[in-house]
Amino acid sequence: MDLKDTLTDIQYEVTQNNATERPFTGEYDDFYDKGIYVDIVSGEALFSSKDKYDAGCGWPSFTKPINNVTEIEDVSHNMHRIEVRSVDANSHLGHVFNDGPRDEGGLRYCINSAALRFIPKEEMEAAGYGEYLKFV
Repeated sequence: MDLKDTLTDIQYEVTQNNATERPFTGEYDDFYDKGIYVDIVSGEALFSSKDKYDAGCGWPSFTKPINNVTEIEDVSHNMHRIEVRSVDANSHLGHVFNDGPRDEGGLRYCINSAALRFIPKEEMEAAGYGEYLKFV
């Protein structure tokens, strides 16, 4: 099955074409339930609600990933940034910046909601993510 058939237009554009959703429009920007966030394409675990915070930037922000992500230099749009991609699916997730909370390591993983799917803590075991409960 083609990804275009399984993802919404914005999910496809973000994950496959490096697009960015408009700030303050993503479903997880102002969302703080307990659980984990996984790649919308592959389902690989990426971020924990425990590491999510309100950076005021308009996108979900995390202090760190719970699994390795790929970080790539990005010089598009006349800016120098570090792009964040998922390891398994190579989905574009967003960018990481060094303006995060100093007491948490100083990083801000600024991630598009459209690249994520949320798994509530109470559903993690049944959904196959029980090993990640320790991160929530």
